[in-house]
Amino acid sequence: MEFIRAISDQDAAMYLQKRRSHKISRFVVTLVLTYFILCTAITLEQRALMYFPDRSVFEPAAWGLSELQPLRTVTSDGLTITSWHRAPHDPAKPTIMFMQGNAGHAGHRNHKILPWLQAGYGLVVAGYRGYGDNPGSPTEQGLYRDARSVLEAMKQRGVTGPSLVLYGESLGTGVAVQMAAEYPAAGLILESPYSSTVDVGAWRYPFLPVRYLIWDRYESADKIAHIHTPLLIVHGEADRVVPVQFGKKLFAAANEPKQSMFMPGLGHNTIYGDEIRDAILRFLLQIPRGQAVSTH
Repeated sequence: MEFIRAISDQDAAMYLQKRRSHKISRFVVTLVLTYFILCTAITLEQRALMYFPDRSVFEPAAWGLSELQPLRTVTSDGLTITSWHRAPHDPAKPTIMFMQGNAGHAGHRNHKILPWLQAGYGLVVAGYRGYGDNPGSPTEQGLYRDARSVLEAMKQRGVTGPSLVLYGESLGTGVAVQMAAEYPAAGLILESPYSSTVDVGAWRYPFLPVRYLIWDRYESADKIAHIHTPLLIVHGEADRVVPVQFGKKLFAAANEPKQSMFMPGLGHNTIYGDEIRDAILRFLLQIPRGQAVSTH
């Protein structure tokens, strides 16, 4: 009887151990499956997390920008994109091509744009596919095509090289860096930039293999190493949207001549105040007139 009881106890122990093993296995499988579903969902919806198109139509007069006129261009993939343009009032001054961040429209940047116009600079606010009444949906390559169509149109108007300054804001800094790699310009201004959206995404979602999942990578640090256009980077030290560490990484990768303003206590949406406005106007005045820097 003792032998039978010992066998029974052993069988019971083995049975309980197998049940525990099966529970652990089911838990691990469930965890892996949940993680896979999460990665798949994030991958499929990633552009909805990167771009926030404002579909309202920009009315310049409503924002005190009545001098801006529509500039319509056709991209290499056949989309008609509306941008906004004003020629310089001072023919000796360049035209600033402004590439905005991932939300809103030009009217929401009137506090940035107006001082440039008042100082006599030309301006073209690059339109993006999927924003305002522009057709299509935003992607990295799509925004590059949009910007190229604007630059080609401006080239036909004689605005290129020494008469062109590229300005990128937040997400738009990736577009500006790409354009600076392709087109000669007199200056490059980057507001709240990043080394790459891969770096920002990996910081924001450390539990996900972002480097393997992300489609629109905007690898600015790699590109800026081949650009010799005079550069100004401005970034808030308290930025929690694009942390300043990524702006500093980009600045470190850039060639001379370069300047930076890393502002303590300022965030992503508070960086542009009087001090930054004045610094940008000073930078524009420092650009040698009649001189452009090639991309390589």
